[in-house]
Amino acid sequence: MRSLRRDTGILLFAGVSLVLSGCGEKEAAKKAEGASGPAVPVVVGTVEQKTVPVYSELTARTDANDSVEIRARVKAYLQAQHFQEGSMVKKGQPLFTLDKREYEAQMMQAKAQLAKSEADLVQAKERTVVDVAAANLEVSNAQLNKTDQDVNRLKPLAEAQAVPQQDYDNALAAQRAARADVEAKKASLSTSKVNQTAQIQQAQAAVEAAKAAVMQAGLNIEYCNLVSPIDGIVGTRQVAPGNLVGQGEATLLTTVSNVNPMRVFVAISEREYLQFMKLRLEGKRAQGAGDLELVLADGSTFPHKGRMIIADRAVDVKTGTLSIVAEFPNPNALLRPGQFGRVRFAATVAENALLVPQKAVTEMQSAKIVYVVSPENKVQLRSVTLGERVGENFIVTEGLKAGEKIVVEGLQKVRPGSTVTPTAAPATSEKAEAKKGE
Repeated sequence: MRSLRRDTGILLFAGVSLVLSGCGEKEAAKKAEGASGPAVPVVVGTVEQKTVPVYSELTARTDANDSVEIRARVKAYLQAQHFQEGSMVKKGQPLFTLDKREYEAQMMQAKAQLAKSEADLVQAKERTVVDVAAANLEVSNAQLNKTDQDVNRLKPLAEAQAVPQQDYDNALAAQRAARADVEAKKASLSTSKVNQTAQIQQAQAAVEAAKAAVMQAGLNIEYCNLVSPIDGIVGTRQVAPGNLVGQGEATLLTTVSNVNPMRVFVAISEREYLQFMKLRLEGKRAQGAGDLELVLADGSTFPHKGRMIIADRAVDVKTGTLSIVAEFPNPNALLRPGQFGRVRFAATVAENALLVPQKAVTEMQSAKIVYVVSPENKVQLRSVTLGERVGENFIVTEGLKAGEKIVVEGLQKVRPGSTVTPTAAPATSEKAEAKKGE
């Protein structure tokens, strides 16, 4: 009986040992498999080497190409508004109407005064007074001629005592009187001519003044119809219809701004300006590198390219910057005056630069790293030194060589030394890959 129990215990112990031995082998196999791990699918990219433009960004402020203040230039009541605030208006489009009745009355009065002045001018040109003075002078000349004849006739007779001396003396006196009368008539004629010339000039001046009054009245009537002087966006109204405007000053009613094209103002450092101009003169910029890009406040890039149109006369000695004015097409009026953003432009060129995608670079303990895939599809951790950003890429100055393969997508699934299955294009998203791994 004891022998039977002992044999049964030995058999049970042997069975338990076999079971434990099988479990240990399976656990060891699982650990071995976990140490090597299956190949992880990742997306890889190649380190490119090429010459690229290096861009700089500067703080920018937008302003209208032209802005015109619409003001009431005459005193009148504001009758009507003919536009929707904040809308686009065309050159010559009516904006406001002022009460013009007072200036229409002034026009009628000015035209009446002009007619009177023209009539006075015609009258002043009449030569009646001058003609009368000339006729009187002719009469005096005739009288003088008669007295001259009498003196010449009586003188030899008086010397021969053929006539009384008294007759000769009377003839001399008449001659002197006739000569004095001629001189008086000449003075009267000259005075008449001067007076007529003065009257004509005064009448002509009155006519010109009346014409000016008519023109001024016409301008005042024209000022009562306010139109847009340019194409652009009209702002909010400053005065509502029914108010008296233009009293003592030209009342601001609204403002119209031409926003297509839009001007963008930036301040560029002297060094960047010299680099930019050097690239322009040497023609080393890549295609499109000379175009200016505008990054808006929300981080988006304005769809239209700009160009530099004005460089200020001198560098500001206080800031060491040069004011630059750029111009951007703005057909949809997305840009408005007073916006802030950043202007991006090619400031220099990096020769034979090594480029890696930004999403391939991660940070570990303040160091920039990438995962390099060896020819054996093994992952290596590599620390790199980054330079400027070029589009969606970084320039790598140290740590990589041209042609090396780096992990672009699937970074969260790889570890140094792990094996990967590289692919050049993402067949599935990282999110789908993670779900598949689960």
